[in-house]
Order: sequence, then C-alpha cells, then structure tokens
Amino acid sequence: MPARHISSQSFDEILSDLGDDPAIPDPHGIRRTPSQKSTPPRPPSQSKGNHFSESLSPIQIKDFAHAYAGPITIFGVLVAAAGAFFMAYQALNNHSQGTLEESQKQITELKKEIALMREEIHQDQDDLYAEIDELEVSVHLLKEKKPEMRTSSKPLAPPHELELRRWRYLGSSQMGATQQAYFHNGKNHLVFEKGSQVLGDWRLSTIEKEQATITHPQGKFLVLKAIKSQ
Repeated sequence: MPARHISSQSFDEILSDLGDDPAIPDPHGIRRTPSQKSTPPRPPSQSKGNHFSESLSPIQIKDFAHAYAGPITIFGVLVAAAGAFFMAYQALNNHSQGTLEESQKQITELKKEIALMREEIHQDQDDLYAEIDELEVSVHLLKEKKPEMRTSSKPLAPPHELELRRWRYLGSSQMGATQQAYFHNGKNHLVFEKGSQVLGDWRLSTIEKEQATITHPQGKFLVLKAIKSQ
C-alpha cells in the first residue's frame, strides 16, 4: 500500500467524529458524553419570541385580539373617512374655483356691455338734444314768417281743377229719367250721369244743352261749355 500523510488536525477531527473509546478507562471524568456536548446558543430574538408565546395562553391571546380589534377598526374607519373628506374637499374646492372664475368672466362681460350701453345712451341724448334745438329754431322761424305767408299766400286750388279746365264738353243725352253728359279729356271720350263723381271730389251737378257744371265740396265750381260746330 502506498503511504498516506495525515495531518494532526485532520487526525483530531477524525477522532472527534468517532468518539472516545470505551475500552480506555476515564477515572477522572475527563471524557464528555454526547449529552454534555454544548448546543449552539439560540438567537435572542427567537428565545424572546418563544418566551412571549410560551408566557401567553391561547385564551389570553384571544382576549388580547378582542380588546384591540375595536380601536384598530375605529382607527381604520377614521383614516378612511379622513381620506374621503379630503378628496371631497379637493373636488369641491376645484368646482368652486371653476365657478368663481366663470362668474368673474361673466361679470367682466356684463361690465363691458353696460359701459357700451352707457356710451350709446349718452350719444342718443346728444342727438336728441341737437334735434330739439333744431326744432326750437324751426318753430321760432315759422312764428316769425307766419304773418308774411298769410298776407302773400293765395288760396290753393282744389286737386284736379287744372285738369278739368282742359276737358271739353261734347253734349248730352236723355234716356228716360237718366241724363248723361259727354266729355273729352284730351285722350279719351268719357260719359257721366248727372250727380256722379267725375274726378276726385268733383261731381257733375247740372247738365244743359250748351254747358255742364262740375262742383267741388269746398264751394268751387267749373262751367264747361259745349264747342260750337262751324
């Protein structure tokens, strides 16, 4: 067999794994039994947790949970209510801000419209005062010229008088109780019964062989004589 080289440290570890030989006496109790081997120390946190869980019975744990369940629930409800109130306040604040801006915009527009209407009213007042001044001047001038117009003016002729003066009387005819007169107005021949309306307010009042009389309600009358044939 080939030779093996084992270090002293490896040899001690092998002996330690195999344990002490019971055949060798140990009068002084130097050997350590397997039960005397040192166990690794537990972490402080684990030992404390086990000590706390071991110190509380299941009934005590249940009572502890019941005792703190109410305050925890109330605290959660208060937190949720505070969050909801904050969100509602933010929404209301945003809505109020938008409404306020819209109201301010409308107020600005109304102010502009009122200012424009005020300017138009002032302009209308100025125009009205100017027209009143012109009317006062016109009335004053009419009062001054009125006597002169009365002395120099002539009575106006009734309407259609000049036109009727150009008519020609052609003669008359009698058919029973109806008497008619014939005229020529320069364009057409016309026939009218006695008492009928001739032109405007003029009426045929009398019909004779040589002439016809046309009267006006204002008291004016025209006599149209028949043209004698040669």
